[in-house]
Amino acid sequence: MRIFYSLFLFVTAFIYSSKGIAMENTYFTWDKFANNYHDQALSADQVFNNMLEGGLQENSLLEFDFHFLSDSKEKLEALAQFLSSSYSYRLKEIVQTESGLWEFSGVTNAFPVTADNMVYWSLDLYKRGYEHDAELDGYGAMYDKDNQSFPDFDNTSADVFFDLGIDLYNNGDLSGSIIQWSNVLVINSKDVDALYSRAIVKNELYASSAAMSDYDRAIEIAPNFFSALLNRGALKDDLKDHQGAIDDYDQVIKSLRVEPETLQRAHMNKGNSLLSLKNTPAACESWSKARDLGEEFAQQLIDKHCSN
Repeated sequence: MRIFYSLFLFVTAFIYSSKGIAMENTYFTWDKFANNYHDQALSADQVFNNMLEGGLQENSLLEFDFHFLSDSKEKLEALAQFLSSSYSYRLKEIVQTESGLWEFSGVTNAFPVTADNMVYWSLDLYKRGYEHDAELDGYGAMYDKDNQSFPDFDNTSADVFFDLGIDLYNNGDLSGSIIQWSNVLVINSKDVDALYSRAIVKNELYASSAAMSDYDRAIEIAPNFFSALLNRGALKDDLKDHQGAIDDYDQVIKSLRVEPETLQRAHMNKGNSLLSLKNTPAACESWSKARDLGEEFAQQLIDKHCSN
């Protein structure tokens, strides 16, 4: 089994200047980002459906133009540098508009266009823009309905797509990695590693329901996929389903084949879930088991919550 590990990442309402000093967004604020997030996904879905009506075939390879706005040239320069280095996108000159804002455009690499790929690509750019205090202001692609090209699913192994997804993720290209792991699933819809890996990155893009669906499917196929169980439990905790999280951790704990490090994490996380349910005695018991298995941080929680 190929295993892809990642910590869940969370965006804050701050960006960093070139000097490394935290700065609050002045143009694309957290409230605007959060309030328009759902509409961004809906818009991408509508763009895809309009393209289908125009003759686009699913998985057709297209390059997309995109456009960002900000109140700062320096912020757009930082975003442009990031997209160039991490995504290998082709970028155009940053210019100032008549209103005093700054704008720049770019062109993606070709990727297979599906409803999901469109949504996660647009959410990825939307998120990356926010991280640089810039707003994704529009995107589109030209295509010839009579001359379309597609990934070679027949002659490309799933491993090639999977490894490319790993490379893209490690380089910082979130949607690129999702797209490659979706390519794996075109070849083999039961590839649990692709489902698991894709779930991690969907969660980074705040698509918690979609991430949960991928974890559910991976665990349905491989019930003892302990990393998926632990991650699904953590996601359930984030969604306030603490009992559901405990059920996932218990499935790991009850297994006779789990490695000590994984067992540590299951007991540790279970303790945190129990604390959220205000069952402190049971939480202390779980943390004690994690500590006995070598989890050093467990002692700090025991000292804080279990002194009596």
